[in-house]
Amino acid sequence: MSKEMLSLDAFEEASEVVSKVVRDTKLVYSEYFSNQTGNKVYLKPENMQLTGAYKVRGAYYTISTLSDEERAKGLITASAGNHAQGVAYAAKAYGAKAVIVMPTTTPLIKVNRTKSYGAEVILFGDVYDEACAKALELAEEKGYTFIHPFDDLRVATGQGSIAMEIVRELPLVDYILVPIGGGGLATGVSTLAKLLNPKIKVIGVEPAGAACLKASIEAGKVVTLDGVNTIADGTAVKTPGQKLFPYLQKNLDDIITVDDSELVVCFLDMVENHKMIVENSGLLTVAALKHMEAEGKKVVSILSGGNMDVITMSSVVQHGLIARDRIFTVSVLLPDKPGMLARVSGILAEQGGNVIKLEHNQFVSINRNAAVELRITLEAFGTEHKTQIIDALEKEGYRPKVVKTNI
Repeated sequence: MSKEMLSLDAFEEASEVVSKVVRDTKLVYSEYFSNQTGNKVYLKPENMQLTGAYKVRGAYYTISTLSDEERAKGLITASAGNHAQGVAYAAKAYGAKAVIVMPTTTPLIKVNRTKSYGAEVILFGDVYDEACAKALELAEEKGYTFIHPFDDLRVATGQGSIAMEIVRELPLVDYILVPIGGGGLATGVSTLAKLLNPKIKVIGVEPAGAACLKASIEAGKVVTLDGVNTIADGTAVKTPGQKLFPYLQKNLDDIITVDDSELVVCFLDMVENHKMIVENSGLLTVAALKHMEAEGKKVVSILSGGNMDVITMSSVVQHGLIARDRIFTVSVLLPDKPGMLARVSGILAEQGGNVIKLEHNQFVSINRNAAVELRITLEAFGTEHKTQIIDALEKEGYRPKVVKTNI
């Protein structure tokens, strides 16, 4: 390598190299999240990259540093999807063969898009770590050049080009929030941000069910989690990068962990207020906004990717609507007599509730003349409207009970 990686010279070179293939993802000021959090929030929409994620930066820069001989051997990597597309795209640009090992749980859209760039895809293992072990095995067996998705200083340097763009566009940025899986993006962004302006605070964000870096920082060394459990598949990593760890220890100011339930409502917020599809891992930095103090600071949330399959999207939207009380289910008991359903429907209509589903259970009681159960799933405008509907049913003597919604 001609330059020492993670140096200012290397970051400048990487920014110039990747500018040939990345889209100009200018910052988007978010009035909605600014009002919600009390800070001035800007979004860095890397979900709008050609490959749907920032990973093309590190992949393309790393492949640019390889010799012709290394590229001719063929390239191999392991990825939950976004790095896969980055390597596949970059390999195609350089005319090199690419083999990608992906976990069997990888969303179909990521698998298909990786194939669309001409890469050979092998599905193996339940999580990234198992896929990575397989890729290393194949690299040894076939002689491929292995491109690590994060634990490579060249990859991290390429990812750091994001920080260069943020600081150029918003020189007085106070905070940069960056999602963490293995730590490549966080290493590049935090290292360059501190080189450009030591006053910038860089905060890493991990899913609570895969907080491998937080555990490692607390232990003072790289540790491996027993398992991971999160809907943020792009950051479902058990072990952070060994080579990256010293940089993360030095340059990250804090780590925030967020629950999956927070990502669900963030997806809804992003779709409704910014008309953008952002995958769960990319929403980590949005969820983290509410964990920060309201100080009127300039905060940039990096939206790392937007590759989400439609089935997952549908599920997340439904759960988000339920979490926001815009869909709920209420159970009422009423006599099994003609006209009872019409009376309840009338109350709901008066309150503006929109019925999605009705379930009529005559066997809730031995004496069905005394009581049958009616479960009603409704659309509402939110918590206040939901409460209004329930109060109206209560007032008419139906003793409504909110139950789990299954839609």
